[in-house]
Amino acid sequence: MTVNTPHETAAPPAPGTAHEGLFAALAAAPVIAILRSTSAAHFAEVTDTLRASGVRATEFTLTTPGVLDALREYAADAPPGLALGAGTVTTPAEALAAVEAGATYLITPTTATEVIAEAVRLDVPVLPGAYTPTEILTAWRAGATMVKLFPAATGGPEYLRAVRAPLPDVPLVPTGGIGAADAPAYLAAGAAALGVGGPLVGDACEGGSLAALAERAAAFLDGIRR
Repeated sequence: MTVNTPHETAAPPAPGTAHEGLFAALAAAPVIAILRSTSAAHFAEVTDTLRASGVRATEFTLTTPGVLDALREYAADAPPGLALGAGTVTTPAEALAAVEAGATYLITPTTATEVIAEAVRLDVPVLPGAYTPTEILTAWRAGATMVKLFPAATGGPEYLRAVRAPLPDVPLVPTGGIGAADAPAYLAAGAAALGVGGPLVGDACEGGSLAALAERAAAFLDGIRR
């Protein structure tokens, strides 16, 4: 995948095993579930429930206390077909620590080119956060696998469609404030996948009902597959 501009641009990294795993997970269900909480104690059971419901990509956010230990423990016996990522990665050191703990892809909240470079060095997919066309193209040229459009709800599906018009070859993953009712519109506007936190996960990371989580996940996926 390359961007067709008059100037030379960097192509994304050649897909390795980790890249193929993320692409396969998103092909099965174009959703990355974002797990963020005051504790990572329930992340394993939440991830298991989401996977059983059809969501194959999960993001353990580094702002959650104890998350690297939870990531390491889960990754040691992770089920096949699951893309297990680390989010809110803001430094190369955090990127390395997350990959060493078992993360198979990285997500950043900003266009942090130094984190992108570290992900390329580690040969793992990276989805840097960006919003403006300049930030999006900067991230892509730096080696992003996909670009997280954040915060997506600020401009909604129409902004996504507008940004994609001049940058059609950059895979965008809108994230932030996307509910089940909004998801089909983002995909229709050209989203490669969706990053979804609270509207999908709810209170499950705080010990809330896993049955309710499974129902939300099933409804979310049913809505985007219609």
